[in-house]
Order: sequence, then C-alpha cells, then structure tokens
Amino acid sequence: MRNVLAAALLFVAVASPLHAQSGDQAPPPARTVSLSGPRIGFTLLGDGVVNKLKTEGINLRPIISQFGWQSERQFYSKQGGVTALNEWVFLLGGLDQGVAIPSLSWLVGLRTQEGAEFGIGPNVTPTGVALAFAAGVTMRAGVLNVPMNVAVVPARAGTRVTLLTGFTLRH
Repeated sequence: MRNVLAAALLFVAVASPLHAQSGDQAPPPARTVSLSGPRIGFTLLGDGVVNKLKTEGINLRPIISQFGWQSERQFYSKQGGVTALNEWVFLLGGLDQGVAIPSLSWLVGLRTQEGAEFGIGPNVTPTGVALAFAAGVTMRAGVLNVPMNVAVVPARAGTRVTLLTGFTLRH
C-alpha cells in the first residue's frame, strides 16, 4: 500500500497538462452572422402521410402550401470558404386547404463560398418525429440572401419532400 501511495504522489508531483489541454490551443474565435427571414413553398406528401392525417380527421390533397420563418446563424472561419450553419425552420402547412399543420426543423450543416448548402437534423410534425435532409443553393441579391432548398423527410408514416424559397436579411 505504501508503494502505491508513493507512486501516486510521484505521479501527481511530475504531472503537467497535456499540450492539447493548455489554454493556448483553443481555436480562434469564430465570426458569426445571424440571418432570418420568411419561407414559402410547398410539400409533396406521401400516401402514408395523407392516410395518417386522414385517421386524425385531417383530409388533405398530397400537395400542401408552406409558409414560415427561418432563423439562421452562420459561423465563419478566418480563411473564408465553407461556413458552418445552425438553423431553425418553423412552417405552417396546408393553409391553402384550410388547415394549419405545424412543422419544426433544427438543421446543422455547411454552406460553400459559392452558396451550395447541405444540412441534416430533426423534424417534428403532428405525424411524428423524423430526420430531415436538406440541400440547396443561396444566391445574393443586393442585401438579400435568396435560398432555394429541397428537404426530404423519410418517416414511418411516409416520405415528405418540401421545396422552399424566401429571403434572409443580416441583423
């Protein structure tokens, strides 16, 4: 026991922080930009989704309108190029058919300097929870960013494919 205690004390006495643990190895601060703006588009509902909603008393055609809002934060590196994205997208679907079906997505992804973007994250709707896969391109028009995105949400009830556009403003 005495040998174990002596070894432990010796180990503590000569221990030093690892190079990766020292404070000077922290990454440089990221420059961030907050963007938000309206979204408009439509969703193609798979037969399973239409049938599941029908069992809940909601009768819809397989194409529904989408209106909503996106809140986005971009994280830039000093070198430029690819930016990391974190965004929340809230939509109300089916307003064209007299219903309001909410949808919330949290997407994490990347955007290239040319505007191509890819993201993935959870999606929550009344038909359940699923993983959303999104891709698209964002073009600049003066002070506006104009995204054109497609999202695919395969779920137990069926697949949904959404096409969205809108604009974002820097704030």
